[in-house]
Amino acid sequence: MSGKAANNLSSQRINELLTAAHSAPKEEIPDTQAADYNWHEPHYFSSAQLLKLDDLVKKVALALTRKFAGFCRSEFNITIASTTQHFAEEFLKLRPDGQSRDHYLAFGTDPKHPYGLLGIPEETAVIWARQLLGDAESAKDLGKSLSQLERSLLLDLTSALVEAFSSACAIADVRPADDIVQGHWPLELNSIEEFCKISFVVKKAGSEGGSGAYFMMVSEKLEPAVGKSTYSSDRFSANDVSRAILNHLQTAPVPVTVRLASTMLTFEEIMNLQVDDILLLDRRVDEPVELIVDGRTVYYGWPVKSGEKYAVSIAPAPPADGTES
Repeated sequence: MSGKAANNLSSQRINELLTAAHSAPKEEIPDTQAADYNWHEPHYFSSAQLLKLDDLVKKVALALTRKFAGFCRSEFNITIASTTQHFAEEFLKLRPDGQSRDHYLAFGTDPKHPYGLLGIPEETAVIWARQLLGDAESAKDLGKSLSQLERSLLLDLTSALVEAFSSACAIADVRPADDIVQGHWPLELNSIEEFCKISFVVKKAGSEGGSGAYFMMVSEKLEPAVGKSTYSSDRFSANDVSRAILNHLQTAPVPVTVRLASTMLTFEEIMNLQVDDILLLDRRVDEPVELIVDGRTVYYGWPVKSGEKYAVSIAPAPPADGTES
């Protein structure tokens, strides 16, 4: 069977397959166009919201640039590297407590239940601390731990960056945590919660290299900045959704097994099998083979040859009593 033919299942053929599997739909399924959809990626924001988010992160970059330059008393440029959506499970798996060396400053409206964080990789934390001290050789000695003074200066800077971020996003009453934590994920999340990650790069004027950091925030909390989704629960009916899913099944791969016949042997007989031995099977040569889908026989056919491959020619189902029709 060609790939093209396999993708041309009609609504009638889908109904026949479902009937064969004892799952017949209650009504005829009309053809419905459905776009490809990656179920493993979050899709919290609509297309319109994503456009607004692109404009928003530009404002965030400008706000962070001004704040960073004011603290370090030098000219800096901050650019947005990426804006991506994730499920919390992805980060919970990658960042077990105690193993990550990133620094985190949590934020939210309730200090006990933060909904976002500013993540600073260890190398970036050292570079920023050195820059706050006016150290031109900030790229050296990156392996050293931060001193108490450096940690205090870094807390002041990151708190100001959080305030600039929330102001650019027009999110009120956002408060940063009282301290930066390292190696400990500061948010309590469920695995299916959806997050927006905004990664940015800080580059000092005249410098070739830059240092990276990122904001992570529960997607729901960004709605005041990008507007609520225009989707509603009644936009698509249950029938619309079912039809779209069933139409998408046309391109889903389904394993099909062809069973010639079977027999029963004792363990001793199996151990004594030798080359050229012949096994007598439980099916006559004039009986069709079975095509099995998900453990159920859905078609019968005759073994044939197509080119250099085995093939099966679909045949009518044999009578239930085994007699010829």
